[in-house]
Amino acid sequence: MSAPNTDVENEERKHKPALLGIKGAMIFAGALLLGLVTWLSYQGNEPGEPAAHVDGRTGELDAVE
Repeated sequence: MSAPNTDVENEERKHKPALLGIKGAMIFAGALLLGLVTWLSYQGNEPGEPAAHVDGRTGELDAVE
């Protein structure tokens, strides 16, 4: 069943704190995603640069050719 008398403006006013919280969470998540993409792009290897890996036996950092 649907509500008999819906007043969208009144309902929006009643739910304003919840709607602001949802918008704030979306903005925060977008900022975190942008930060992650930026950080990953700065941590990546340069083209032609050999990838580094850790030797499982010794724990030393080796360059893969």
